[in-house]
Amino acid sequence: MSESHTHAPTGPPRGPVSDATGADAPRPQGAYRAAVVDGGLAMSAGMTPRIGGRLTVTGVVGRDVDAAAAHEAAGVAARNACAAIVAELGDAARLRRFLRMTVHVACTEEFHALSAVADGASAALLAAAPGAGLPVRSAIGVRSLPSGAPVEVELTAAVTP
Repeated sequence: MSESHTHAPTGPPRGPVSDATGADAPRPQGAYRAAVVDGGLAMSAGMTPRIGGRLTVTGVVGRDVDAAAAHEAAGVAARNACAAIVAELGDAARLRRFLRMTVHVACTEEFHALSAVADGASAALLAAAPGAGLPVRSAIGVRSLPSGAPVEVELTAAVTP
């Protein structure tokens, strides 16, 4: 593994949604919204493992990033997705249930532990909002992700309108 590509987050996750998620509400890195709410649904954009606007790790899983670091990064990305939704809601109490989560993993063709990486995102959601339960989930291997991120998480939740 290239040491220049792997960086472990320092300390426990902090931040936005507030203390509910341990993450700060992420800012879009382009021309899109971090989350939208329509009626009883809220959806996040794809969130990468950023803390303070900086990626905690970059590279391809199975080449530059090991499974443990990718698992941790998926947790950071999931907290960011949850934080984006809560920031859009304006009140964490409006979050009712996580419905669907997609975890994209930039990985080598030989890397098959996608579910183990995605488990990091699931664990982060349970810790951030235990009452919202676990969503259905897909873990998808891809060639690359924005800014060289190893993972990206999208989240859909049921909310109180």
